[in-house]
Amino acid sequence: MASSKEYLEYILGQLSGLEDITYRPMMGEYIIYYQGKVIGGIYDDRFLVKFTRSARRLMPEASLEVPYEGAKEMLMVDDPDNREHLKELFNTMRFLSFPSPKKEKHKSAWAQEITFSFRDQGQFYADSFI
Repeated sequence: MASSKEYLEYILGQLSGLEDITYRPMMGEYIIYYQGKVIGGIYDDRFLVKFTRSARRLMPEASLEVPYEGAKEMLMVDDPDNREHLKELFNTMRFLSFPSPKKEKHKSAWAQEITFSFRDQGQFYADSFI
């Protein structure tokens, strides 16, 4: 069963006190991002967040739910009506549970442009293999 746009709008309204909340529709459900990181989503009109130690500490009685077949269990938000609770939950999860984005790895030497120069009677020497 797909989630309703009305429930998404309700949850987004509850999260309106936080900066940089975005979402992306995916196969009838909605993935929720906080400051560019996936925090949870809306699945079958249930507001679920990633299972982390910090989330479990703030919601010890929350039930574990499977958002869709084959997915990891997530915590069902126990009080989506409490804006302060949601704000604390998202801030705690964001700063304690998720590492900063990794820097992109450099391309291999073969994928990068290698510059050559002429030196001593037309022989090629590589200036850089980085």
